[in-house]
Amino acid sequence: MMKLWLTLFTTLFSLCLAAQQTTEAASGENLLARHYSVGQRLHYQMRATNEERGKKIEYQIQAEVEVKRNSDGFFEEFAWSNLMVNGAPRPLSAGSQSFRQVLSLEPNRSVGIPDLSKVDPILIGSITDTLTFYSDIMIVHAKGPLSRNNPHFFFQHGVPASWADGRYVILGQSSIDFDVTLSAVNEQGHFAVVTVKHVPPKTTQATLPAEWMKPPVADTANNWVQVIKQGESKYVASVGKETFLAEIQLSLDDGRILTATLENPVIVRERQCADAALTQCGEPESYTIRRHIELTSRQ
Repeated sequence: MMKLWLTLFTTLFSLCLAAQQTTEAASGENLLARHYSVGQRLHYQMRATNEERGKKIEYQIQAEVEVKRNSDGFFEEFAWSNLMVNGAPRPLSAGSQSFRQVLSLEPNRSVGIPDLSKVDPILIGSITDTLTFYSDIMIVHAKGPLSRNNPHFFFQHGVPASWADGRYVILGQSSIDFDVTLSAVNEQGHFAVVTVKHVPPKTTQATLPAEWMKPPVADTANNWVQVIKQGESKYVASVGKETFLAEIQLSLDDGRILTATLENPVIVRERQCADAALTQCGEPESYTIRRHIELTSRQ
């Protein structure tokens, strides 16, 4: 699942920067604005399921969050603990225990890429999935505000984000747009629900180097591609359709995230190739990767 986490991470970071640089946000009061108070403590539990080629991994983990402030403004500091994998406790390394994830829902806050080199690989999913939820709401703040009178916007982005490292991953790109809707406002319950769909653009901007990669794997243009080098003359080339569906419940009192869910399927066509041009390839293998994530506030 590392390739999915890296896709998500690089894509959302670039989109956060694009959203923060937007100067065309509508004027007016932001119904969903985050109101911070230094010292506020939040508690979350994340549950996740990853399924790929008949293998299923389930995990859950807790996050303790404290609101802090520095010269750049308010931020939320996450500390992760109590990891369970397939029902069994999984001790975290010292690096993971000391890791602190910094996130913020302030509209102009710049959230940097965390250093993931010292955390356990299985923790990367929790870190980047949480980044997904916060990034989506940062885009809502930058492109909105959403309201009952203006409950929807479409953010055409499409510019591919890359997770290629040049040695192992020769090519890795994902191209997405955002379809955002204010799905519900419950004043009695003091919450609102935002639905964010990460969808393939009508015309993909992802690089598809071989002709066999261009026919759609599903019902849209292919927006996800990856080529991995294995040895001197062996390449694993994959192409497909990747989408995300996030539903995020926000407090109307202070704008904090109450609950969030994420559905992340990838429909893949994959071939084993013997040349860098990806023309000498075996028969294609098709499969679907499915990820389901739940983030819940604990009192």
